[in-house]
Amino acid sequence: MSAKIVSDGLRAVVWGLAATGFAGLVVGALIASPIQRPPELTSISTTARAVDRSTMPAIERFQARDGTTLGFRHYAARPPASTPIAVLIHGSSGSSVAVHALAEGLAERGVETYAPDIRGHGASGTRGDVVYIGQLEDDLADFVGMIRKASPAAPLTLIGHSSGGGFALRIAGSPLQNQFQRAVLLAPYLGYDAPSSRNDAGGWASPDIPRFIGLTILHRLGILCCESLPTIAFAVAPNSAAILASTYSYRLMRNFGASPDYRKDLAAATKPVALISGAADELMFPDKYKEAVGERAQVSLIDGVNHMGIVSDPAAVSAIADEVAKAGSGS
Repeated sequence: MSAKIVSDGLRAVVWGLAATGFAGLVVGALIASPIQRPPELTSISTTARAVDRSTMPAIERFQARDGTTLGFRHYAARPPASTPIAVLIHGSSGSSVAVHALAEGLAERGVETYAPDIRGHGASGTRGDVVYIGQLEDDLADFVGMIRKASPAAPLTLIGHSSGGGFALRIAGSPLQNQFQRAVLLAPYLGYDAPSSRNDAGGWASPDIPRFIGLTILHRLGILCCESLPTIAFAVAPNSAAILASTYSYRLMRNFGASPDYRKDLAAATKPVALISGAADELMFPDKYKEAVGERAQVSLIDGVNHMGIVSDPAAVSAIADEVAKAGSGS
């Protein structure tokens, strides 16, 4: 009898090890899946290149809590005014360079503006990566702390474009929302399952789904060893690696955007949320934003403006700057 028990126990151990080994092979195969880089999406690069950046301020730096110095650009209000200070977050792959036209327009409307290079982009950290999921929230809290040293009482408006708009919504639904009086989402990417999201962002993004699934399984098991691997590639122009992040690691992909369920972010937001998009956006379905956010956010569309145009087209810049300035001044 005892021999049978031992035999059955050994058999169970063997089968358990075999199952674990098989599962490990499956996860390993998923992770090994090569990432595919999409061809250049010229509507993005052409619109971005058309912006005059001759007046763009130089990069300044602040120190995050981990000791890393991160870059940002500061646009002083012209003329100085009592409107809110804007924190302007760029979209995927880019940096503060991408939102220069809007930052300039806000400053000209009297809105002092800070445009950070989010860690993993531009002059901040390792290109395309962060150290842990949640680091971007810590960085933003440190950035706000820096702003508060110069302007301790001024109201802050958080503005985000594209993936930065999703990240702004993530912040609006988090405890950090209390640092801001409102959030403005510009053509935000709300997640793959949002009604407003085109497949693969209209050709802009190519996610490595097998690798993402494999790393998610490992993450849930507490195994974080491989989260620096790239899980999404962007349709950037060739030879642009010096200025753009062509891929994101798993942890940056998970951090820079809305939460896995953007609806929870909306439900948790206690401050006003506005959403503005170009009606000609080629990465999103702008006419479905209202369906996506319901009554929780005020939605406005600007005719004839595409995805990058929302932060550079003169009509869009003027409309957004006026809206931010008026809402902040209470008029």
